[in-house]
Amino acid sequence: MDHTVSALSLTEFKSLITETNAVIIDSRPATVFTQGFIPGSVSIGLEGRFGEWAGNLLPLAEPVAIVAETGSEEETAAQLRRVGFSNIKGFLDGGFGTWKASGGQVDMIINVDADELAMDIPFDDRLVVVDVRRETEFGDGHVAEAINIPLTELVDPASMGNIEDDQNLYIHCATGYRSVIAASLFKRQGIHNLRNVAGGFEAIKKQEKIEIIKENRVLN
Repeated sequence: MDHTVSALSLTEFKSLITETNAVIIDSRPATVFTQGFIPGSVSIGLEGRFGEWAGNLLPLAEPVAIVAETGSEEETAAQLRRVGFSNIKGFLDGGFGTWKASGGQVDMIINVDADELAMDIPFDDRLVVVDVRRETEFGDGHVAEAINIPLTELVDPASMGNIEDDQNLYIHCATGYRSVIAASLFKRQGIHNLRNVAGGFEAIKKQEKIEIIKENRVLN
């Protein structure tokens, strides 16, 4: 069975995403993705548990269009096939650079450092910290008043149902990989008032000005 993945021209790629509503999976590193991506793309960087997260978060039978760093297109497709994706249409030839060079619309995710979050918390009454770690991680220590929406729950758009348009979301995970996936899923649902906390909870807990609390009931 031929397992090569097709290179798609920009025209073919655009036709695919408009006519079939294909899921765009962007496997570039999370730190690169935040700087610019095709609107509606889902970030799942190859540097993390790529196949596992793709399989847990996205429908296996839907058509898939890949955006990858040059040279990693085959690896992206192979890992997707391994977890059960059966409708991979191909990758954008030249990747995000091709899209950007054509003048296509570009979206981005604003990154903030933990010290910026510490400065913003006291002054922004619409600020909401969204912690996308697992419930047990959250219980073991989290930002006071943060809401916990584990990344796996973001499969269901209803998990974002309580987010209000005038809230300013600061999304974080443990180190920064899962939060970029989450931010891309929020944006895909039209929620754009968000920032990604670079370095995640590991960076946040070093900030003396941010109150951290534990919830032992979650740990039982």
